[in-house]
Amino acid sequence: MGGITYDYMERYIRDLIPENNDFLKELEEYATEYNVPIIQKEGAQFLKTIVAIKKPKKVLELGTAIGYSALTIYQSNKCKITTIDRSADMVAKARENIEKAGAKEDINVIEGDVLEVVKGLDEKFDLIFMDAGKGHYNHLLDDILRLLSEDGVIVADNVLFRGMVANDDLVIRRKITIVKRMRAYLEMINEREELVTSIIPMGDGIALTTRRK
Repeated sequence: MGGITYDYMERYIRDLIPENNDFLKELEEYATEYNVPIIQKEGAQFLKTIVAIKKPKKVLELGTAIGYSALTIYQSNKCKITTIDRSADMVAKARENIEKAGAKEDINVIEGDVLEVVKGLDEKFDLIFMDAGKGHYNHLLDDILRLLSEDGVIVADNVLFRGMVANDDLVIRRKITIVKRMRAYLEMINEREELVTSIIPMGDGIALTTRRK
């Protein structure tokens, strides 16, 4: 659990969410067995809702892992997805899963460091999902805004980072840098006049950002 809401609330919310289809369920079980971090159940449902509302044509995902979030988005709305991960093992597994799901032609998995790869991108995306490099969200923001379409949205996961971002008493010493940088990201997206942001205490914390009209 993310540790930022009461357990009974998380259990109740999760029990309301319908189970995924067989393939996504299989990926959830794989992630549990091999300790692969994927978006939590209520976070995935939130992502599906945003996709259903926004109906993006092009999506950028930072942090592929086994392809669970990319396929969650894709099954909610068939679209073109570019997803980036620096782990060769995760990239290989994600490509395998994406091919099994019949989405190989629409989901492009790029192996590389997110900070470097995004600098080389020059297309516009309707939805950008940030789920990698928790200590670098603040460093990524300028490039992400450059790549975001005029009415696009940014969904950033894990922004409360096990509650540490909101409470110094919870901070683990070895995580201080990540916490400081995540706080910097949240301050940046809330202080910029051209942006409007909502921080949602769901899962491990989600920040939803878009441009003001």
